[in-house]
Amino acid sequence: MSIEGYCKYIIVSGGIGKEGFDEAKVMKEYLVNKGIPSEKIIEDSNGYNSSMTVQNTRDIMTNLNLESVMVIAQYFHITRTKLVFNKLGFENVYSAHAEIFELRDLYSIIREFPAYYKYLIL
Repeated sequence: MSIEGYCKYIIVSGGIGKEGFDEAKVMKEYLVNKGIPSEKIIEDSNGYNSSMTVQNTRDIMTNLNLESVMVIAQYFHITRTKLVFNKLGFENVYSAHAEIFELRDLYSIIREFPAYYKYLIL
């Protein structure tokens, strides 16, 4: 796995979930185990929701003088995340997701409808 030609850095964002793990640390460990250099991965352990993730990402990107962002998440979560990025002034927001579907995604898809509209009116 390589980030060359795709991006300068990867920001992994999340908080400590109900399972007790720091999501950002777990994602970073996964990426390092897949061959991504540790110094290219920036951890945001305060991304407890989409809004916090985007605000934290904006701050990181400002400090690093980065201009575009690619959202990589479950397919049902991308639209809302891109909405939040657009609302905070990001013009270049790209996205990608794995081609996978799990039965539990049905719950998540249903949950996304009210969540999207909540973020739309905020």
